[in-house]
Amino acid sequence: MSAFASVKGFVSSFMLTELFKGMALTGKYMFKSKITIQFPEEKTPLSPRFRGLHALRRYENGEERCIACNLCEAICPALAITIESEMREDGSRRTTRYDIDLHKCIFCGMCEEACPVDAIVETHILEYHGEKRSDLYFTKDMLLAIGDRYEAEIAANLAADAKYR
Repeated sequence: MSAFASVKGFVSSFMLTELFKGMALTGKYMFKSKITIQFPEEKTPLSPRFRGLHALRRYENGEERCIACNLCEAICPALAITIESEMREDGSRRTTRYDIDLHKCIFCGMCEEACPVDAIVETHILEYHGEKRSDLYFTKDMLLAIGDRYEAEIAANLAADAKYR
């Protein structure tokens, strides 16, 4: 470091230029309108590609979409998905167990992208919590219930996102 830079740094710190720059920035925004959102009452707009709580979907006839291909389990970087399956009488495979541990999940959306039948999707639901670890361990029945409850919203979001896929 040169002597000139050293002297300049000393004078700058002695004159408190950083303090005055910070106070000027604070003064600049002090009287402007605030953009604070009162969260529970007011909602901010979500991106159409927002990834929230997972859901399992069904076909229109009520049959679950998941064909137990295990692609979502294989591609999950956090190893948050556990699938067990069995063969049915008609020769098709269906899941007997489909669990997602949301403590491990990083909400990357790779499970949704890997699914060939759009069985697993990530909804726009962001307001959920768990008071103990087991509350954020979602089973197949819980995921199907979420999918049944929000199917219209899920279908609309997938249709809006279809042109980007």
